[in-house]
Amino acid sequence: MLEGFNYLIHLFYKGGFVMYPLLLCSLLSVMIAVERIFYYRHNGQNGDGLQTQIHAALDAQDWDEAIAVCNKFDTVVSRTAKAGLLHARSPQLGTMAVKDAFEERMAVEMTGLKKHLDYLSAIVTMAPLLGLLGTVIGMIGSFSLMDAASGGAAAISGGVGEALVATAAGLCVAILAFIIHTFFSHQFDNVITATEDLCFFVLEHKRGEAG
Repeated sequence: MLEGFNYLIHLFYKGGFVMYPLLLCSLLSVMIAVERIFYYRHNGQNGDGLQTQIHAALDAQDWDEAIAVCNKFDTVVSRTAKAGLLHARSPQLGTMAVKDAFEERMAVEMTGLKKHLDYLSAIVTMAPLLGLLGTVIGMIGSFSLMDAASGGAAAISGGVGEALVATAAGLCVAILAFIIHTFFSHQFDNVITATEDLCFFVLEHKRGEAG
């Protein structure tokens, strides 16, 4: 295990100066992943229990109970649903007011749901380019040794092999960031779908009451 770690350290130094920004990108990706895990664990639950209880309350035409159910949860779905329910329970307000309340609250929640995902997208694009830059710089340095090195072709091939470490590192960082981005994009879609389904259910009950 120690030998493997030492080998990684050796490759890191062989990759050149671009390995430092690539290391920073990889650490940033992991930090974002940890932060997003905690955020979605607390805020992004689909809330099957929430939806079941709200459905039961609205089927009984009890708007206050539906709001009380939302107060028992603290998720994106519950906060968005509560914003609409507070308007829906008022007979003076129509479905457009309820829909506007849903949209306003969802716009606020979207900021938290998408937080840092743009950084992951940037890392996915930037990491391979940094790796390529490191390889090009390494190859330029290798060819500059052609006249000075007695080994000639051997020196060049060895230098090119070392330079390719930067490209491999860039691709690894990009793949890591892409996997993290894809996972949390899927979580984002799940939360949005659950929220839209519950909002639609509330609007249908409001229309039925108005009718």
